[in-house]
Amino acid sequence: MLILSKGKLFQKIAVRHISNVLKEAKDQHKRDFRGNDHEQSWRAFKGKNFEKLIEYIISDEVRTLALQVVNGNRLERTNGANLSKELSLVKRNLSVDYGELGSHLPDADLIIYDPKTSMIVAVLSSKVTLRERIAQTGYWKIKLACDEVTKHIKVYFLTPDEEMER
Repeated sequence: MLILSKGKLFQKIAVRHISNVLKEAKDQHKRDFRGNDHEQSWRAFKGKNFEKLIEYIISDEVRTLALQVVNGNRLERTNGANLSKELSLVKRNLSVDYGELGSHLPDADLIIYDPKTSMIVAVLSSKVTLRERIAQTGYWKIKLACDEVTKHIKVYFLTPDEEMER
């Protein structure tokens, strides 16, 4: 995969090259694409791989802090019976209680947590454009801050959106 191979090439400075890596990946994706709507396919591909690239970039550093990273999809798509005890506790420690409406997980692409306690340290929401879901990330930050169990969780919004550089 071009994106992850570039991440390995750039190592610790990969974060400085994300936009360039994504531009190269788009060219490759277009050459390989078979279908009718390349742009729609590219947006989904770009978002998923941006998330993977961020996970790749931060994982080693996070582990040096004796913490772990888990992809939010792993918690969302797996019921508690299929999760390890550690990840089941991570899921519970991140859940927002809506009373009668039940508990829901926030928009969390990547979750950094302490594997000894399963306590959440930070939630990372990675989106390829600023407008994509910044309001949703802000909403979840407020919801997490309103609960004694989750108020300590840091929430970060990550984007390579070039509009932010202006």
